[in-house]
Amino acid sequence: VLAGGQGERLSILSEERAKPAVPFAGKYRMIDFSLSNCVNSGINNVAILTQYRPRSLNEHIGIGKPWDLDRREGGVRLLQPFLGRRDSDWYRGTADAVYQNLSYVEEQGVDQVLILSGDHIYKMDYRDMLRFHEQKGADLTVAVTEVPLSEASRFGILTVDSDGRAVGFQEKPQEPQGTLISMGVYLFNREVLLNRLEEDAEDAASAHDFGRSILPMMVGRDRVFTYPFSHYWRDVGTVRSYWEANMDLLARPPAFNLYDEWTIFTKSEERAPAILGGKAQVVNSLVSHGCIIDGRVEHSILSPGVRVAEGATVKDSIVMTDSVIGRDAIIDYCIIDKGVIVEEGCHLGCGDDCTPNFQEPSRLNSGLTVVGKAAHIAARVKVGRNCKVCP
Repeated sequence: VLAGGQGERLSILSEERAKPAVPFAGKYRMIDFSLSNCVNSGINNVAILTQYRPRSLNEHIGIGKPWDLDRREGGVRLLQPFLGRRDSDWYRGTADAVYQNLSYVEEQGVDQVLILSGDHIYKMDYRDMLRFHEQKGADLTVAVTEVPLSEASRFGILTVDSDGRAVGFQEKPQEPQGTLISMGVYLFNREVLLNRLEEDAEDAASAHDFGRSILPMMVGRDRVFTYPFSHYWRDVGTVRSYWEANMDLLARPPAFNLYDEWTIFTKSEERAPAILGGKAQVVNSLVSHGCIIDGRVEHSILSPGVRVAEGATVKDSIVMTDSVIGRDAIIDYCIIDKGVIVEEGCHLGCGDDCTPNFQEPSRLNSGLTVVGKAAHIAARVKVGRNCKVCP
């Protein structure tokens, strides 16, 4: 599981943590979905490759107990860049991250290697993909899905023949010619993976990345097939897509269902049940355990331990763990990180001026205001849209 990304497009949300450790859906972290897919698919030998600010992620994963990965045989391993006699350095790309850990792959004695991103939201039974891979006699199988043409430039675009074999690939083209995109889920035959990574490592001009280097190298040369996936999948790589994926949980029926038999496991704190006070109003919202609500919460997601005081309003927002929204405060179309204190009478997300943020115009441009971890906003302060509030 590739979990070392910096996630710059998430702005202040990923400044102090790796992107897969960013909270999602109240009580979860992004990486919980890939890990839960593994264990629900019967995969219990998992390595997580970390690099950028890994402390939060390491603390969350621990020895893997919530996912039943605290095992003597197999289980979960956290692999970080290291200094050694050879082949060791900061990871230069996703392919290089796996290349630097090839000794670990070789020690496992497996025939296939599944490579995943740790920051995508979806449910997939990888056993179905493995059966497809074996039926096709593939060297590499890439999970693919359709996206709107307006979003296709964010992804790698594949062209396939009538049998589903990849015959062309473009990584994040400015003018995409198709909408069939790579989900960042790769199933390799082990020997093919080892050989291609060795070749890539010797190429000084390579980006050492699966999307920009390995796939283009293999398409047309090896048996690369595409595995179609038609269910919910989201790359939450931007502030807006992160907010949208969270809000998808509130649709009826939900676009992404957390309440079926495919359990999403996580490290869960022991907290008291949520309590709604006598004047509380909660409408179409997800409220986690430990919350104390005395104000109004509408179309929002609250993580554990959030407090909303009397007269306060939280609307179309995400509020993370242990944040406090003071009396008569208004939170409108915002993302509030952990441990934030918003004092009484504040208004975050006020006005209709949606001019892009001048420091981060490509990240904060949809009207969302983002408040960083442990920020303290004084009483009666007003903050407009597309703002970033630092701690």
